[in-house]
Amino acid sequence: MNLRYLRAVIATCAVFMLEASLSAEDYQLDVRQITHGPQHHFFGYIGQSLTIPWNQSGQYILALRTDFHDRMPRPDDAAEIVLINTQDNNRVLPIETTRAWNFQQGTMFYWHPRQAETQFFFNDRDPQTGRVFTVLYDIEKRSRVREYRFEGTPVANGGVSPKGDFFLAINYGRMARLRPVTGYPDAADPTATELAPANDGIFRVDIESGRREQLVSFQQLRDHLRDKTPLCDEAAFYINHSLSNREGEFVYFYARGRLGRESMAVNVPCSIRTDGTQLARQQFIGGHPEWDTGLVVIGALAPRQVRYDINQQAVIGQIGTDTTFPKPGGDVALSPNADWFANGYATDGGKQNRYVLLRRSDGLTLRSSAFSRGPYTRGGMRIDSAPRWNRTGDALLVPGITADGTRQLHVIRIQTK
Repeated sequence: MNLRYLRAVIATCAVFMLEASLSAEDYQLDVRQITHGPQHHFFGYIGQSLTIPWNQSGQYILALRTDFHDRMPRPDDAAEIVLINTQDNNRVLPIETTRAWNFQQGTMFYWHPRQAETQFFFNDRDPQTGRVFTVLYDIEKRSRVREYRFEGTPVANGGVSPKGDFFLAINYGRMARLRPVTGYPDAADPTATELAPANDGIFRVDIESGRREQLVSFQQLRDHLRDKTPLCDEAAFYINHSLSNREGEFVYFYARGRLGRESMAVNVPCSIRTDGTQLARQQFIGGHPEWDTGLVVIGALAPRQVRYDINQQAVIGQIGTDTTFPKPGGDVALSPNADWFANGYATDGGKQNRYVLLRRSDGLTLRSSAFSRGPYTRGGMRIDSAPRWNRTGDALLVPGITADGTRQLHVIRIQTK
């Protein structure tokens, strides 16, 4: 046996044995604020489907920077795209701007899985036409290396495949009308007069070729769900949580429909293969979904954090116990190696966010201190817990209001005492 390989095996086994011998009392969560006012800094979306703010080496963290956070952005409000240099005292370096963003989901940042050291995706909009599109940016070249713009229905990134071969694209102008917290206000929406248009829905965009194809339309969804879903013919359809599984083979999403003041008069979880086949209605499980490995989705059936198999259409297990997570329906994220699981939830009457971190291999559970949400507990400016793992699975990036009233980023790091 190769001596270098043998040494590596022995070192790995030693680390595993050491970790297995430690209890929760041997660990601590170190919290560091990494951005500061007077401007506001935030990342955006939950760490679902391997949405990781750090680049491959861990040197840079992506974020948005704005001068305000007390209202939704207007079409001409550009947010700065910045890099936080973790190897230079968290120095903030502005590199670009975007006009397609909101406070809950940011601009749908995602480091390109095949070029994760230097390239990332974000959304933008044309200031003249209001049409949204997706940008691939290279931090070494300090330039946009590609823009994904399309005729017809304007769409932008709604979820990158962890394999790096495609991204899912949705109409953010439509969402701005029907679910404002997740849309880009006043973005162009040529399907605005239709309840379930055939030329809108979920699209798949090939990253290499730039070719776009429609996976499923709103018309198809309405027809598929009509028999068992009231109000299908009256509600205006839209998409939330379009998530590709880790293998890039299936999409899990929520088909939703607005009727009057009710933004989720229709609210049905669905799945579809990434080639557009096998559209399926799924059983409803609550919370913000996250993919486990394979065909398993993590969700909530209070008081449990459950594992749901989309093929069997059944709950097949749970994470932790019935008392591990105060709110299984909170924001959740699974680490890259699928061992650590984070659940973020609002507490103290919604005024603060807290986090539960659980190591699945042995059940080790750690609980964080509280992070202020300030007055932003509801609506479009609300501060959801939104945990996001780093690539080594030992730190989370989370938001919070600081003592000066600004919105800033913090890192929670798992450490041994």
